[in-house]
Order: sequence, then C-alpha cells, then structure tokens
Amino acid sequence: MESRRSFLWRVLASACLAGVGAPLQAGLSHASDLVKVEVPKRIKSFCIDFNWVHLVHHLGTLNTAEPSTVFAPPGHWADASPEEHVRWYEALGANVIQTFAVSCNGYAWYQDGFIPPQPGLKHDFLTEVVRLGHQKKMLVMGYFCVGANSKWGRDHPDLSYGTPTTPHIPFTDEYLDYLSRSIADAMTKSGIDGTMIDWVWNPTSRLRQEGWLAAEKRLFTQLTGERFPVSGQPRKDDLLQYERGAIARCWARIRETRDRTNPQCILWLSANNLDDPTIADSRLLKECDWVMNESPVRKLLLEGKRMAGKQTRMIQNVVGWAEHNAKEFLSDPQNRDLDLYGFAEPLDNSLPLPVAKYLATPVEAFRGKDRLSANDRNIAALARFYRGMPMDAVLHEATSP
Repeated sequence: MESRRSFLWRVLASACLAGVGAPLQAGLSHASDLVKVEVPKRIKSFCIDFNWVHLVHHLGTLNTAEPSTVFAPPGHWADASPEEHVRWYEALGANVIQTFAVSCNGYAWYQDGFIPPQPGLKHDFLTEVVRLGHQKKMLVMGYFCVGANSKWGRDHPDLSYGTPTTPHIPFTDEYLDYLSRSIADAMTKSGIDGTMIDWVWNPTSRLRQEGWLAAEKRLFTQLTGERFPVSGQPRKDDLLQYERGAIARCWARIRETRDRTNPQCILWLSANNLDDPTIADSRLLKECDWVMNESPVRKLLLEGKRMAGKQTRMIQNVVGWAEHNAKEFLSDPQNRDLDLYGFAEPLDNSLPLPVAKYLATPVEAFRGKDRLSANDRNIAALARFYRGMPMDAVLHEATSP
C-alpha cells in the first residue's frame, strides 16, 4: 500500500508539472523528506562550527597561547563538501547533525534562498547535508544566530550597534520580520528537521554606553509603555522589564513562524547562561522543544531542567569551551543517560581532525589548556562515548572510520 507521505509527494509533483503547484511547505520541499527520521531516544549531537575562526588560522601564526577569534568572514569554508561532513558526523557516532542555515556573518549555507548564500558557496550545502543525513537516519538542524548578524548590521546601521562579535541587534519590528522570513525560508527550502536558535539576547550594555539607538528607544516605549528616560539609561528594573519583553516577543515570532511553516520542525535553544534574569522562568524555556546548557556548569543544567516545559528535552554540551572536561563528565554514571552535544571550530579544510585520528590517539595525548587543544581532547572522549567504547580504548587508525 502506498504511504501517505509518498502519495502526497506524487500528487504534489504532478501538480507542479501541471504548472499549478503552490509554494512548497517545509518537509515537502525535496526528496530527502521521503526518508523518515525519528527523534532518537538519546540525542548524540555535534556541530562543526562555521561561526568562528581563530586568527591563527585566518591570518597566520600569532604568538599567543589563545589566539583571538572573530566571526568567520563571508565565504570562509565555502567549498565545504556535504559528503565529507556527513561521513565525519557518522564516524563520530552522532545521530543529530547541527549545521548552519545562516551563520553569524549573515550569509546562508544553502542556495537560492531569501538570504544570499556564502560568497563562492560550492554546494547547496545545507540541503545536501539534510538529504545525506536523512539517508543515514540522522536528524539535521539548521542554525540561526538571533542576536548577532554582521550583514544585517552593515545593511541597517540605524537598527544595529555596529557589527561586533557580541549580541548587537535590538529586536525591532523590522528585524523580527527579517528573522522570521529567514527561518521560514530555510525550513521550506532545505528540509531541515529543526533549527537551533542561539544568542537570544539583547544588545550588551557596553554597546549602549554611548547612547541607545533611536530605534531601540522607540522599542523600549513600545514594550513598556513608558517614555525613554531623559537620563539616557533606564533604571535597572525598567531595563529588565524591557529586555524580558523583547526576548518574549522575539520568541513568540519564532514559534509562530515555525507553527505556520512546519509544525513538526524542532525549535532548539542554545544558552550559555540559563539563569540569566532576562530568560529565567520564561516562556522561551517552557515552550522550546529542546533547550541546551552550553556551559560546563552543571548547576545551570539543573536550573534549566527546573524551568523547562514538560515536553522539553534538556541537552548538555560537553565540547566547545576550554573549561569542558568530556572524559571526566562522561565517566560519571549520573551523566551517561543525558542528551549530549558538542561543537568545535574546523580546520582550514572545513573539518576537525579525522575521527580515526581521535580514536587512534589516547584522550590524554591531546594536551594543552587552550580551547583548540581542549576541543580535540574532548572530541576524542565524546567519540568513544558516542560509539560505546571505553575511554581508554585506542583503535588502530587504519581500522577505524
């Protein structure tokens, strides 16, 4: 008997051929949707992080123990191979790939969308990762940085506090329209199973020290009903009321966009400080499908669990900060059943080291306290955990994926 999904795909294809097809909704936009992927009982996720680049990689060797990082310039890693990336995630043992719809530089990782693609993008990267990941029974999530977007900042200087590598965008009506359209477009065009939203924060106080943007002053009045103070800086309680309201409104638009575009799409929040007063006990935490503690601080994981909704999956990040110690964390029996995640900046070839290298090298052999060294050490531990291997196992490189 023909499945309902196959039937819908056949009918829709016939309609398009007849010239009467309506715009495709997310989940029916390409053939990868014909491969049904279930949400795993235990999330084993990872992200090869296209957001950041160490200056030591981009500009040459610097004599610093911890090189500075900046948002990767547009087009960096634009030749990344979807096939090589999916093979790397599969070798790691991941069942959820978190890759990019739009990264912090403001350019997309898929072709022919509302947001311009990364300059020189060689492949329809996100769409192809979805197709290949689905063939491997892996979910694929597309990333959006909500509070920072260098392209938006350059294109709209009156609506952004420049383009620093910190949250710099007030959640004005114009920006939320742009963000919502971006998210809907990625859901529709790429077939992603969900989207990670990151940096759902207001602009930092440092950026406002020399004065608030006129657009954010108007937003303050719009959300609080109070005139912006002539002193130039709101009182602490009024500021918190405004910032909580701005985040709540932003979240409502994101959720509404998902519900209208593809109700099955997973909304995944990444937060580096789950007890920040601007989101504590908020609808954002209660209504998100997945919420992740990016920080290595276990207290924040417990706080997140307390504040999250009954339907929310809590995820713990174990790779990405120099302070993470994945081997120690994953060796603790109380952590073995958690939903997990890791992220790491790639090398110039757009990938971390080969997984075979991580498995052929003892975890402790990846020395150093800087973030790049810590990432390698923690990936080596996470790969063993995801693959069900002892932490002290060492595979011959030629025999491992």
